[in-house]
Amino acid sequence: MAAHTSLAMPVEGAAHHATVLFGMDPLWVATSVLILAYAFIVSERLNRAIISMLGAGLMIFLGVLNQEQAINGIDFNTLFLLIGMMAIVSITRRTGVFQFVAIYCARAVKGNPRALLAVLAWITAVFSALLDNVTTVMLIVPVTLLLTDQLKISAYPFLFSQIFASNIGGTATLIGDPPNILIGSAVGFSFMDFVYNVGPASLVIMVALTVIFDVVWGRKMVADPALKQRLSDYQPAEALSDVPLLWKSLFTIGLVLLGFIAGHGHGYEPGTIALTGAAFLMLLECWKFPVEQQSHKVHDVFTKVEWETIFFFLGLFILVYGVESAGLLEILARKLMALTQGDIEMTGIIILWSSAIFSAIVDNIPFVATMIPLISSTAGDFGGAENLEPLWWCLSLGACLGGNGTLVGASANVMVSSFAERAGQRIAFLTFMKGAFPLMLVTIAMAHVYVLWAFF
Repeated sequence: MAAHTSLAMPVEGAAHHATVLFGMDPLWVATSVLILAYAFIVSERLNRAIISMLGAGLMIFLGVLNQEQAINGIDFNTLFLLIGMMAIVSITRRTGVFQFVAIYCARAVKGNPRALLAVLAWITAVFSALLDNVTTVMLIVPVTLLLTDQLKISAYPFLFSQIFASNIGGTATLIGDPPNILIGSAVGFSFMDFVYNVGPASLVIMVALTVIFDVVWGRKMVADPALKQRLSDYQPAEALSDVPLLWKSLFTIGLVLLGFIAGHGHGYEPGTIALTGAAFLMLLECWKFPVEQQSHKVHDVFTKVEWETIFFFLGLFILVYGVESAGLLEILARKLMALTQGDIEMTGIIILWSSAIFSAIVDNIPFVATMIPLISSTAGDFGGAENLEPLWWCLSLGACLGGNGTLVGASANVMVSSFAERAGQRIAFLTFMKGAFPLMLVTIAMAHVYVLWAFF
């Protein structure tokens, strides 16, 4: 999942000794709070937003962070991106375009759930490469839930495959996943650098997982022929309820996507672009109406924002930043680098696997932000900065693919889970992890082979 994108080294734990309650070691306090919070998240006995906000409060009240540091730990760019895209999607949804897409896809595959599983996964992967993966799942998941409801089949296999597809697709480009944005900004890689170097791995892994998903779920899927026929008889155009608003929405989404692609090189963050796009679409929708009606429409848009998810992220950012500031991630990263003893191939493989494991259970961005200056510092040992390029691709593959390991491993995962819960298709944390973590390791093993072939 996304977090703050500062590349500054974490603050040493010693800087907090004077303020931590009872003079305790801030490293142990921060780590204990994080482990306790994750234990409650895994147990699912309390709402995850409550847990993350309480954990964030403990980081402050126990003295691991002060108020200013806690605010600095929040990635407002990610929160703004989520809020802006949620607002845009909530307006666009009223046009009926998602139902249109759902019916069109169902008709294209004649209501065959096996084919639909593969089609929706690939749509998710492609759009995750071209957009950010959070936006993609926000567009695809409502369609998926509608289709599975119409066919009276379980949505879980579809949502599971789309979580993996969103993170695999996001791995392929500079803008697809936050770790890539960090790496690209720090090292100066272009959009096409990512496409050429990690794009092939993403493609091969996606093909392999399509086969795996078909074997595990697709071949066993059956739907009532009457329901399939009824779905095939629907006319897509009849689903469109507000064509003028649809054109306004598509125009705005086009501008936002253009901003995501072009804005990065000009200092415009995705969060700013998404919020501005949301305001622009609300302007297009509201400007002809009286002020009171405008207020009603804007209020309706904001009620559709997943505020529980927003505050879950807000608390989690502070929790993880507390651990980072206490020095835990820096200590772990330095020990990992020490294990390699100057062997660049071993360094790359350790970075790949450790990034995957940590990204599955801890926010991947602080880990990536910590690893970047550490990898850069090894340039002298490996004969210059130009020789470090394989290590950056290992970091990218490990951090992005590792996010598939748990429901909290990536922002897209949390968004899918949130949509599913609201639709009565709740995804249990441990149920997902039992299937996802081993499969994530399989993708990392494939990335391992690719890395050895392509770079070493």
